[in-house]
Amino acid sequence: HFEIRQPRDLGRPFDGLILPGGESTVMRKLLHELRLYEPIRARICDGMPVFGTCAGLILLAKNIVGEQPHLGVMDITVRRNAYGSQLDSFSCRQLLPALGAEPLPLVFIRAPWIERVGEQTEILGEYAGHIIAARQGKLLATSFHPELTDSDAVYRYFLQL
Repeated sequence: HFEIRQPRDLGRPFDGLILPGGESTVMRKLLHELRLYEPIRARICDGMPVFGTCAGLILLAKNIVGEQPHLGVMDITVRRNAYGSQLDSFSCRQLLPALGAEPLPLVFIRAPWIERVGEQTEILGEYAGHIIAARQGKLLATSFHPELTDSDAVYRYFLQL
């Protein structure tokens, strides 16, 4: 694996992309400033598998409540900071049957949730009545941060895409 930080990094061969957590507005701004937005969006539209976690989920969404979309490639509507502020961050264990037979550790940090999915989008998991994981073709999105746990179930699922 390697990081994509500038257009020349896109010349290296890769089969998929993970859009990490962070601050989605800053990430969108950097994608444009660093001239990565168009080539990455084109690859996604051409079928490259992408996994967006937390802010990455927001980047993928076609609709963001109260905001303009960023990459706008996944037919979902998301609400930023839906669970509250940094102080409201939490972790739990939840069974997400599409991702495995055992409950997964989930970490939510200023997390969004998915309010609506399109007809081609499959709901993979919910927590407390809100959608926290979804898939549309080769696009996977989660509200939680699997990189902050010792579970690799979400990554194994993504690699199958």
